[in-house]
Amino acid sequence: MKIEKVIAISGKPGLYNLISQTKSGFIAKNLDDGKKSSIPASYNVSLLSNVAIYTHTEEVPLREVFKKIYEKENGKECISHKSPESELRAYMQEVLPEYDESRVYHSDLKKLFQWYNILLKNDLLTPEENEETENAKSEEE
Repeated sequence: MKIEKVIAISGKPGLYNLISQTKSGFIAKNLDDGKKSSIPASYNVSLLSNVAIYTHTEEVPLREVFKKIYEKENGKECISHKSPESELRAYMQEVLPEYDESRVYHSDLKKLFQWYNILLKNDLLTPEENEETENAKSEEE
């Protein structure tokens, strides 16, 4: 499984692995409990590979932010998404000092850290995964 098939569904907690498409939507598996469900095409869905964090100069892909957290934590869990806003912002400042505090909201930080921990529990944040992506990017350039 690759992070390119991991999605967030608006209005539903957690992350999902995209399994297949149907006529009226798609089938996704919840990464927390492993349950499969049919998701109508009318739902707002975001691929994690398309999500980015605002900085003062550019947008940094979520994959890069996850990689920085992974390196900071040596492959272990990061701060809990239930921590106070001040702690989440301080942690983010350590990971990505140039992030735009006015455009990255508290709710964004909560999702970011929750998603990181979910992906880590599901072994989707391995160094090999990061290296493969970097190699693919450098080949495209």
